[in-house]
Amino acid sequence: MKPNEKHLEFLQSNISRMNQCSFQMKGWAITLASALIAVFVSTISENNFGNKIYIYASIVSTFLFWCLDSLYLSKERKFIGIYNDLIGTSNGKNQNPIAIKDYEIPLNKYKGWKYCIIRAMLLPSEIIFYGAIVIGLFIFCKVI
Repeated sequence: MKPNEKHLEFLQSNISRMNQCSFQMKGWAITLASALIAVFVSTISENNFGNKIYIYASIVSTFLFWCLDSLYLSKERKFIGIYNDLIGTSNGKNQNPIAIKDYEIPLNKYKGWKYCIIRAMLLPSEIIFYGAIVIGLFIFCKVI
């Protein structure tokens, strides 16, 4: 059975949107971390070493953006799984294709480690990007 073209276009647009949201989370994480570092630096004076609460807030916000970015990546993987099942390609070695009706978006059927937020957080690209920011902020906090 040939998949519905409009359904595939809808899935492709959702995949693109999730990817764009993930990209924006990375931008916002860098922007907020930079802004909080700038505020921290502005609190430094001759008698004051600066208020490190801004650095700690930057670490927490970076971690929250990491979680949110991983949420978008896991949802993107679910949409890709639906797309792959619709066009009939393999959706993993151990997984059987899921039957999908026209215009159905069964995100809740795509479960397991492959679609987990924790797995998305542990992707090398995520660890390198957010890990570098968090480690850099910790080092900056200890050096200052």
